[in-house]
Amino acid sequence: MRNKYTGKTFIIEILAIILGLIFLVPFYYVIANSLKPFAEILTNTSALPSAFQWQNYVTAFERMDYLRVFKNSLMITVASNLMIVVFCSMGAYMLVRTKTKFSNFIFLLFVAAMVIPFQSIMIPLVKAASSFGLMNSIWGLVVMYLGFGSGLAIFLYHGFIKGIPVELEEAAIIDGCSTFGVFWRIVFPLLKPITVTIIILNSLWIWNDFLLPLLVLQDPSLRTIPLATFFFFGQYTKQWDLALAALMLSIIPLLIFFFSMQKHIIKGITSGSIK
Repeated sequence: MRNKYTGKTFIIEILAIILGLIFLVPFYYVIANSLKPFAEILTNTSALPSAFQWQNYVTAFERMDYLRVFKNSLMITVASNLMIVVFCSMGAYMLVRTKTKFSNFIFLLFVAAMVIPFQSIMIPLVKAASSFGLMNSIWGLVVMYLGFGSGLAIFLYHGFIKGIPVELEEAAIIDGCSTFGVFWRIVFPLLKPITVTIIILNSLWIWNDFLLPLLVLQDPSLRTIPLATFFFFGQYTKQWDLALAALMLSIIPLLIFFFSMQKHIIKGITSGSIK
């Protein structure tokens, strides 16, 4: 029997729409002001543009060297996600299936690492990275993201793997499958819902991260999109028109990624609920 549409439902829908509009207000300011001349931004930030200044995007695209910084950001995000998914899924699997006090201790270390503020380890990190030759290197930055992202990824994988029946793995072993084969052929495909979640969370974090690339990447040719956007803010001038246009250029790839993954997110939620 279908639920009737009541006045309470109508009020909840209205409140949800209002809440959604409130969350969209910052996007309005960014989009509207990215299409204004600098003088008009200073005059009235809330009004719609009197004339759409598309030249802001062209200038920001050229000043940022957008194609280069986009390639750097994409390479760092994809490589970091790949390493986090591969190593953390295997690590979490062994921690779950190896039921020893040492495994529990290692898992607790990964969980404890999640609460350590990044600012408290910045200086030791830079010193250690310099000693190992990881500074001013995209792959060195990827290794650092693997380290910082492992805590949350292993925590999520660990909880999900505990819900996978061991009997599936035992049946595969009886059929002659190795431990490596059991993981990649049986377990890992079942981890798709949580893998999609981890990729989305890490992509949002790594793509928008500013502080770690600022510390590690000193070569201008290795700049990421957030670093390139930052250079529109000088000591004496702040180019808000170009900075907001650059910000929109950095958001667009993430929006495309999210909408392209939306189908997988919904499938992941439903498959996880009936697994």
